[in-house]
Amino acid sequence: MAGAPQLTLPEFAPRWPWIGGDLQTIRNWLVKPRPPLDAWPVEPLDFDMADGTGDVLHGLLQRPAEDHRRPLVVLVHGLTGSSESSYMRVTAWHLLRAGYPVLRLNLRGAGPGRGRTRQFYHAGRSADLDRVLRSLGPDLARHGVVLVGYSLGANLVLKYLAEQGTHAPVMAGAAISAPIDLHAAQRRIAAPRNRVYHRHLLGQMKRERSADVDAGIRTILDFDNRVVAPHNGFKDALDYYRRSSAAPMLGAIRRPTLVIHAADDPWIPIDAYRDIAWGGNPMLLPRLARSGGHVGFHARGLAMPWHDAALRAFLDALA
Repeated sequence: MAGAPQLTLPEFAPRWPWIGGDLQTIRNWLVKPRPPLDAWPVEPLDFDMADGTGDVLHGLLQRPAEDHRRPLVVLVHGLTGSSESSYMRVTAWHLLRAGYPVLRLNLRGAGPGRGRTRQFYHAGRSADLDRVLRSLGPDLARHGVVLVGYSLGANLVLKYLAEQGTHAPVMAGAAISAPIDLHAAQRRIAAPRNRVYHRHLLGQMKRERSADVDAGIRTILDFDNRVVAPHNGFKDALDYYRRSSAAPMLGAIRRPTLVIHAADDPWIPIDAYRDIAWGGNPMLLPRLARSGGHVGFHARGLAMPWHDAALRAFLDALA
């Protein structure tokens, strides 16, 4: 393929009353959507990381009743998320109804693996994705694989695609609300206007890693300095951010990749996206909306989130 397919999408328009980036972001926390996935039997899958830790990643595979010869879509959650996160379930529901098989992947130590792994996921742990994708049997990958990430998982997907280049074992990728500049995202979430978000996220991070956390950790920067960095071979949090951020690597991506972000995302500043020379890589298909919040995109006139509508159009164009 010479480049990413071209998509004709309606401009994002927020659905009332979810006006503005904050309401778009918290809508799912307030409404708590639980799309009915029971119509598609769940096949639990385990992926041994084969790195001497004994760690296993768990995934939930669901397939349409009929084989529509469509690619497997692998969904990767964000920070403190899992296969049961509402955005993962909503996307899976829409894709399954459209005939796409879906694997909702739990990163290392998330979901069923919480408290059961020696090591833990982070924004740059792309080797785990490689192990999972190369462990998929020919039955699952026979029509191709598309890798889709949200938030931290989206940065992970972009980093992985860039590292693999033409060797990536997928036909395409997509990233929704990716913190492609991790240091900028850390500074934004620590801003006074985001203190409620910061307190919530830090609390969730501490609960995930309770065995590694001491009472002196009061900020996400502290957490990354004292937990993430030393447990993963980084000098400090800034080294972790520098080596794991996807922004400097995007030019190396060699698979069609949809990139979605909102200018009013309260957690992730748009500046890093505006600094990318998107036209320099025909594989990149940016869709930067004026609004939508963080993994929100609750749109007027659509039966699904706008990012899911974009993903559906992207997948259909690939097919």
